[in-house]
Amino acid sequence: MFKFLGWAFTLSLALPVQAVEYKLVQADKSSLAFSVKQMGVAMDGKFKKFSAQMNFDPAKLAASKARIEIELASIDTGSAEGDQEVVTKSWFNVAAYPKAIFVSTQIKAAGPNQYQVDGALTIKGQTKDISFPLKYTALGTSGQFTGSFTMRRADFSIGEGMWAKFDTVANEVQVHFQLSAQAGK
Repeated sequence: MFKFLGWAFTLSLALPVQAVEYKLVQADKSSLAFSVKQMGVAMDGKFKKFSAQMNFDPAKLAASKARIEIELASIDTGSAEGDQEVVTKSWFNVAAYPKAIFVSTQIKAAGPNQYQVDGALTIKGQTKDISFPLKYTALGTSGQFTGSFTMRRADFSIGEGMWAKFDTVANEVQVHFQLSAQAGK
């Protein structure tokens, strides 16, 4: 009996793990937020409208990819006056550049349910390479993907003219995201 159980256990380790592929991002269960210091005080905000396309399979990372498009006019700074200001030419210039776009170029394993994502972020027509850690959590037939990274607004000319100095609004902006996706084919 013990010999059989040992053999069955060994065989179960050799069997391939059933991979799950996530493609359908659930916008109503996802969020994209940011934090920045304004006059030394932390300020939080979010974007209300964004779309994400992804193809993530932990067993096939080389084929995994993600694309996120953020409607910059959907920003919520917590202040109507702030919302009106950041869509102007000095900040996001949404008339000329209505979206920010992130496209992954590589997703690598970094530990159990941990990944390193490399990609390109484009804001106001300027593209910069970014890299950030990603945590994946399986939740039944859906998966949750969380991460954050720091960007410098000067790299994208966000806050020009009188806003170019960092004494009022800091250069570093922490971006936080949580994407929920359904398994699918």
